[in-house]
Amino acid sequence: MAVNYICRHCKSEMGSIDSAQVSELQLGFHFLTPEERSDIIAYNPNGDVTVKVVCDYCREALEANPELALIASPLQ
Repeated sequence: MAVNYICRHCKSEMGSIDSAQVSELQLGFHFLTPEERSDIIAYNPNGDVTVKVVCDYCREALEANPELALIASPLQ
């Protein structure tokens, strides 16, 4: 199982963990509500997991221009 982290806005790959030994508990997924889990985590048919986070570039852009959060895909 691989856990792939991508930016939810610009879709850039931020990193991955490729280990069968890592658990959702170790990744902290248990802290998420069911709504957050469905928004942030996607389970792929091949067994991999995709986690949508925000990269530093997009975070800085959204902090500097909060109105961008109102647009569906502000930083593509």
